[in-house]
Amino acid sequence: MVRARRLIFGTLCLWSVPALAREVSVEVSVGAMTAGPAARALARQTGVSIAFRDSAMTGRPTRGVAGHYPPAQALARMLADTGLQAREVAPGVFVVDAVSSPPPVQASAPRSRSALVPETTGEGVVVTGTKRKVPLDLYPGGIEVIVGDAVSTSDGAKGTDAIEVRLSSVSSTHLGPGRNKLFIRGIADSSFVGPTQATVGQYWGNSRITYSAPDPSLRLYDIARIEVLEGPQGTLYGAGSMGGVVRVVPNAPDLGQFGGQLWGGTTFVQHGQPGGDGGAIVNVPIVKDKLALRVLGFGSLDGGYIDDTLRKLSDINTVRTYGGRAALRYKPGNDWTIDVSALSQRIGGDDSQYADREGNGLTRATAIAQPFSNAILLSELVVGKRWNELELTTSFSYANQHVFERYAGAALTDAAHPQVAPMSGAYQTAFTQQDWIHMFTGEVRLAKSRRDGTGWLIAFNVLHNDDRIRRQMGGTDTSNVMAAVGVEGGPVALAYLSGVRNRVDEETLYGEYSLHLQKRLTLTLGGRLTRSRLAGQSEDVATDQALRIDPTAGVSRTEMRGLPSAALVWRPWDKVSLFARYQESFRPGGIAIRQDYIERFQGDRVRTVEGGMRLTGRTFDSSFTVSWSNWQNIQADLIDGFGFPTTANIGDGRVLSFSLAGHWRPLPGLQLEGSVLANESHITQPSDLATSLFDAAIDRSRLPNVADWIGRIGAKYEMPIGATDRFDVSAYARYTGKSTLGVGSVLGQLQGNYIDTGLDFKVGNTSRSLTLSITNLSDARGNRFALGSPFLLRTHDEITPLRPRSFRLGFDFAF
Repeated sequence: MVRARRLIFGTLCLWSVPALAREVSVEVSVGAMTAGPAARALARQTGVSIAFRDSAMTGRPTRGVAGHYPPAQALARMLADTGLQAREVAPGVFVVDAVSSPPPVQASAPRSRSALVPETTGEGVVVTGTKRKVPLDLYPGGIEVIVGDAVSTSDGAKGTDAIEVRLSSVSSTHLGPGRNKLFIRGIADSSFVGPTQATVGQYWGNSRITYSAPDPSLRLYDIARIEVLEGPQGTLYGAGSMGGVVRVVPNAPDLGQFGGQLWGGTTFVQHGQPGGDGGAIVNVPIVKDKLALRVLGFGSLDGGYIDDTLRKLSDINTVRTYGGRAALRYKPGNDWTIDVSALSQRIGGDDSQYADREGNGLTRATAIAQPFSNAILLSELVVGKRWNELELTTSFSYANQHVFERYAGAALTDAAHPQVAPMSGAYQTAFTQQDWIHMFTGEVRLAKSRRDGTGWLIAFNVLHNDDRIRRQMGGTDTSNVMAAVGVEGGPVALAYLSGVRNRVDEETLYGEYSLHLQKRLTLTLGGRLTRSRLAGQSEDVATDQALRIDPTAGVSRTEMRGLPSAALVWRPWDKVSLFARYQESFRPGGIAIRQDYIERFQGDRVRTVEGGMRLTGRTFDSSFTVSWSNWQNIQADLIDGFGFPTTANIGDGRVLSFSLAGHWRPLPGLQLEGSVLANESHITQPSDLATSLFDAAIDRSRLPNVADWIGRIGAKYEMPIGATDRFDVSAYARYTGKSTLGVGSVLGQLQGNYIDTGLDFKVGNTSRSLTLSITNLSDARGNRFALGSPFLLRTHDEITPLRPRSFRLGFDFAF
């Protein structure tokens, strides 16, 4: 009790820290937008507090401001010609009022933290995922931009799940954090992570973070923005961007001021164990306006909520996550910038998060624990130079990822011959898979960007990826547990199963050019030429035996790919953009494990035609996109009849998708939003290999994992409290329709058809706040993913439920 009182007293002391003045000039970049969002963006960049005397004023349009200014001057320029003026009522505290109104009563408030916002110009938000700056209304394709301000520390602890719940276009498997695959639109191949390259390119800043690895679910703390580019992005991002690209841009070190942030929270899970999260950020200018360091550390505990009835254990699926980032920025002068950064994160789960469909949806019966982990290390060096509209960027990165997974399954009769079925009544034992991925990338890029969206870029890129998979069976004694259910036997000795190693080296030259055909009509042409060298070998099995079915599997080979692209943007009116786009992407081939031998799988390719419209306005904006994709020689990570992962080309397919999204601001402080994605996918021509693998005709009606319908609605309301604080409330509901786990007779199980919900409350300002977040308001179960262990699929009906209703009480404090 004494400790609790001290904690409350300390929190109140932090809440009352006075503000410091902000008189020095700082670099600001705030686009033309309404006064409310513009003021919050300027406050974060300058470290001051800005409040409005009347909430109705927050809806007035303001002009953009960019450059080095003292906060007062930047605010005055932003409010010019709006009928509003700002008065400094205390050091670093401004109140905005009508020009004719008398000065308000003085108030004090703590200073706010420094953070970056999405890059903007006087024309509005700028898309940087295009690798040259393009205004959002001139981008020829489907795109979603999430500003860092919209991602709370509570959301940041969810990792990639925070992106999925916000967007209808993004889907994921739900095997567990650090084990999932991401999909955009309807380009989804399979539920498993194997030697194939992902269909979605994931980037952290300039660095690619995945190739043949699962989504590491990096925690989204201290970020500037998230850009989701929908549809193939082969010209700019190359292989593995067939569905699109997810790019997270972290906040860069602030060269001008010292500051930081502390946060923490406690989560209570209905039917489960409590959890918590916390972290800190510190920004230190080492040499003012030249050299600064930004460091972040975090940790979280997600309490378990699945019970194992066979082992008589409760809340077995606890997950622990911890990590950190460090970034150093140096500006030697003459518009040069050097950034050095590194991040590390480890996710460790005590057990898998699936349950049996029978019962209450939160229990299962297994003889062993099935832990998992994902550890990633990423380092990056970026050197940039600007000459007005011209920008040179050179980047190098290294990513190291280790994935550990253990599954329960029936012990093999003979580990040396995995093609022999397990005996009837066989012991449950452990099947363990470990994946080591090492990836190096380097790129030199020269780009010219104009405010009207025209410009060009040319770049050279190299990539090296080395992926090694090893598998084991046994090493666990489940005799006591299995005897309780009447199964006799002894422990299964540890045995190595066949593994595989794949290496890919790529050299790429690509470019893009945009020009005006007419004043309001912009044409963009691009192309990419890639040479891929592929090599592979078996692991833990004799080479002659591994190559007995496909002797060519061990032979290195080279693939050449050319990817053209073209796009048109027409702006018939200032706030309306129409676009059409043709784009391609591909994945190189590789070597896969099949029972105790290895075999080659071929590269696949997707071609997409899409068109749409984007409308932007003061109170309403919307976009819609229609796309048609032809997917040839589809690669898919599958399982064979006994549950072993393998990879095959399952045939050709097509995907037709339609997306619609909109935001409406009917009243000052109130925003309503909605989005929907519809998919229709088919396997048009299954391959002979896939048909023989499943011993039955393949269901051609759909590709796996992406629901036919995904829809989302949300609302947010902001209300000022006093001179400096405000009260925010937001809510969402996201419906995920039906989909299948995979293709084939074993994997053709239905999943989805559930609603996920959330509600958030926040009181405070950009310097200090208290939050309450509630998820899964109805305490629904649902079935996010119909898989737990692939070795039990034939005998168990597995589901992955939503986390039960949860409450998180948290605080944020900036200094």
